[in-house]
Amino acid sequence: MPGGRLTQQERRQIALGLADGLAYAEIGRRLDRPTSTVTREVMRNGGPTAYRADLAHRATERRAHRRRPAAPRGAEMPSSADGRDPEAVREYEETLTTVMMASGMTAMPARVMAAITLTDSGSLTASELVQRLQVSPASVSKAIAFLESQSLARREQGEGRRERYIVDDDIWYQSMIASARGTAQVADTARQGVAVLGPRTPAANRLENVARFLDFVGESITRAAEQAREVLHTRPGTTSNDAAEPSRDRA
Repeated sequence: MPGGRLTQQERRQIALGLADGLAYAEIGRRLDRPTSTVTREVMRNGGPTAYRADLAHRATERRAHRRRPAAPRGAEMPSSADGRDPEAVREYEETLTTVMMASGMTAMPARVMAAITLTDSGSLTASELVQRLQVSPASVSKAIAFLESQSLARREQGEGRRERYIVDDDIWYQSMIASARGTAQVADTARQGVAVLGPRTPAANRLENVARFLDFVGESITRAAEQAREVLHTRPGTTSNDAAEPSRDRA
């Protein structure tokens, strides 16, 4: 898989692909680049309808220049204490943020969720987020409020009066269940419209079909989330049955 930054020619190919209505994955295949690279490039430079290759190239050069302050000769980038490459982590955080944005999340909630997710503790305080993302406390507060409304983050009381914002394994289960509840509510509302519009009318039939479809989807999401929840509590390389074996032996 090719590394390095996108060239100006590659950006022009991305622009042509977008104009032709190609999916990010197809553009990536034609460039021999990961889909995430194309997604991040487009979302950081105006989105699919406003992307311009030359403007994107100049903007990237400006960002790269700002990130590379002149260092004393012989100085090297300090390595992370945990052995991770800080630049690789930063690039991955941008990729994760961009993919979340492409799935429908707005920029600040995506940045906050990515930042918390990539900490080993799975939690950050508001002040830590402000410092890490270089944004205002109000921006962090609004982002957390959105994530909580979607069951994608939760808060706990930390030391003193500081709250910690948490993104743990169970968050994805809770988010799926919340999504299923929302889907069920839309289905119920659609079914209410059947009585209002009159049975056997085209509009009522349409709403009834919507309700039936969403009932099935919501039930499937709930059933899959319940079944998949075991995956979150099973060590890699084992099955849920394997994990249960020691307890049966002790019994």
